[in-house]
Amino acid sequence: MYYVYVLLNEEGQSYIGYSADLKERLAAHNQGEVTSTRGHKWDLIYYEAYKAEKDARVREKQLKNSGQARRWLKERIGNSIALSRES
Repeated sequence: MYYVYVLLNEEGQSYIGYSADLKERLAAHNQGEVTSTRGHKWDLIYYEAYKAEKDARVREKQLKNSGQARRWLKERIGNSIALSRES
C-alpha cells in the first residue's frame, strides 16, 4: 500500500507527504531525519491508502498544489485538527 498523509506539529503547521511505509515515515519525521520537518513533534492527523503508487503520488501533488483541494480537506478533517492542537 501507498499512503498520502497529513501531519500537524505543535505550532499548528501542517505537512503533506507520501510514503509506502507510514509508520516508518512518521518516525523519521519525529526523529529529525526529514529536512523539511526537522525540529518539531509531528502528529498524524489524516491519511489515505492507495494500492497503486501513481495514485498516491497524484493525490499528494494535488493536495500540495491545489488550494481548493487543501481547503476541502481542512473542512473534512477540521475536528481532527482541533483535537490535535488541544493535545
